[in-house]
Amino acid sequence: MYRLLIVEDDKGIAEAIKTQAEMWDLEVCCIHNFRNVMEEFAQFDPHIILLDISLPFFNGYHWCSEIRKVSRVPIIFISSAADNMNMIMAMNMGGDDFIAKPFDQSVLMAKLQAMLRRTYDFGSTVSVLEHRGALLNTGDNTLSYGEEKISLSKNEFRILLTLMKNKGKVVSREKLMEQLWETDSFIDENTLSVNVNRLRKRLDAVGLENFITTKFGVGYLIEG
Repeated sequence: MYRLLIVEDDKGIAEAIKTQAEMWDLEVCCIHNFRNVMEEFAQFDPHIILLDISLPFFNGYHWCSEIRKVSRVPIIFISSAADNMNMIMAMNMGGDDFIAKPFDQSVLMAKLQAMLRRTYDFGSTVSVLEHRGALLNTGDNTLSYGEEKISLSKNEFRILLTLMKNKGKVVSREKLMEQLWETDSFIDENTLSVNVNRLRKRLDAVGLENFITTKFGVGYLIEG
């Protein structure tokens, strides 16, 4: 089932789209926290996004730009500001289509289905994990935080991916070494410690101090 994320602050419009989309067998999430759209985006991991331009706190162009830093998920702008300048701006910021309000729901659904077919007949979505504002992109092994974006080594990525998937739980050193054994590198206790320490320094450098906690004699933890 494809997942649709609706970034629209008019609850009436958002709920109407949600009701219609669910009839087309789409799983739908409507953004509630317009201060931090990226958190809900990462948690829901949508296949496609409907994005209004006029939003509380930050406009749709801002969120389109933030999403494009970590994902190539299709974004369709929906707005009553359908002049040429806004349409061009939407495309230049990374949008894939623009639908003017008011729109016919059946036309909107047809455009959504067409975009999904074009996108996912030829490839799969890229997952993004989020914690404390940090976004881990599993498609290109990068971590984004604020304006910073870093490329992770294979071992750094596997460590962080395992810890973020298990946030709130202590991950044993043995489990982490099993994950790293899947690479071409030989991993022992000392190698694991070196990789974790190197990862910590890289996280500290972008402002993510104390992101990984050590549980001595047990393993490592990212607080939930």
